[in-house]
Amino acid sequence: MHLATPLPTTTPAAARFDPARCTQLLQTLQAQVDVGRLPGAVLLIARQGQVLLHEAIGSLDPASGTPMPLDAIFRIYSMTKPLVSVATMQLVERGKLQLTDPVARYLPAFADVQLGRLEQGVLHLQRPRAAITVYDLLRHTAGMTYEFLGQSPVQKMYEEAGLRITARGHSNAEFAELLARMPLMFEPGSIWEYSRATDVLGALLEVVSSQSLGHLLQEHVLGPLGMVDTAFHVPPAQQHRIAQAFAHDPDGGTPMPLIDLTEVPRLESGGGGLGGTVADYARFCQCMLNGGTLHGQRLLSPHTVRFMTADHLGRIGQNRTENAGNMLAPGTGFGLGFSVRLAAGLDTLPGSVGLYSWGGIAGTTFWVDPQQDMFAILMIQAPNQREFFRPLFRNMVYAAMLD
Repeated sequence: MHLATPLPTTTPAAARFDPARCTQLLQTLQAQVDVGRLPGAVLLIARQGQVLLHEAIGSLDPASGTPMPLDAIFRIYSMTKPLVSVATMQLVERGKLQLTDPVARYLPAFADVQLGRLEQGVLHLQRPRAAITVYDLLRHTAGMTYEFLGQSPVQKMYEEAGLRITARGHSNAEFAELLARMPLMFEPGSIWEYSRATDVLGALLEVVSSQSLGHLLQEHVLGPLGMVDTAFHVPPAQQHRIAQAFAHDPDGGTPMPLIDLTEVPRLESGGGGLGGTVADYARFCQCMLNGGTLHGQRLLSPHTVRFMTADHLGRIGQNRTENAGNMLAPGTGFGLGFSVRLAAGLDTLPGSVGLYSWGGIAGTTFWVDPQQDMFAILMIQAPNQREFFRPLFRNMVYAAMLD
């Protein structure tokens, strides 16, 4: 484990942020805690390599009222994907893997994958024209899906097979084999559909590296960056720091099931299995903003970072049906593990061209804005309120910037 050097700090004013507006951001989130809509949150904003705001509000556990600490551990879910994508590109840089490699070379079950065509309400299976590649897995053009994005026959098959975001009982290899038995929704390379592709990528990395995904990430990403609290399992001595959601959705009353970070999972989900802190993820964001290096530890070359955070969809459209159509806003493309902003306008949220970002289903979110030399992270455990708090946070951070 690399001994972590803390990121330096500064004041909002010195970083060209309005101190009063930063206070207003905190007060707005606190108001949501006060009305019982948000359990608690930790946020961090950094610019020019210095942290200008790192605050905790609300409760770590709303059931006990324990105050939220800065080092709270959150289920980051899909914010796992960028970390796994970086580990993938490290293997590419080392000559162990190529983006054009077919997935079936490493996971033979995918040699027999079928494409599901829905015709007059009947699902017909046929061979896809193209093989799924590592590139497809990274940019979500593999033809796969998520069970929660809609009610198509394929998505229902995912659900019936137990491919849920809370499932952690299969090994990565077993989970990938289950996915290989599911029909594809789309021809590989033809449509952007957010999907289980990064879970398959995690299983593939295990074959290439001859390591578990957790050990691979620890040796090549988390350890070198000093991300000491980011893992697929929280050890007993640190479990008192795990942030909890409300037992029931404050807006609708339904239960809020989340993965249990106190259990050692068989499935180290590359798509959504990690827990971690805001401070840890800030080290990752700063590394990316620095062109792949932090405090003498180089993860990637600057060229690879620019390559990963460029748009890799071009004219490939996204599936616009049901919940899938909300995943990429207008004027947004997708790189290798991140969404990428392509236009100053077209989206309802502020941000510079070239901004890259992603979030997790329990409410965590981050973005890196190279033009402004800044990044911001918000971690909450409020799954059903995430589409309210993410834009609120983005709007108020940019509203506080003075240039």
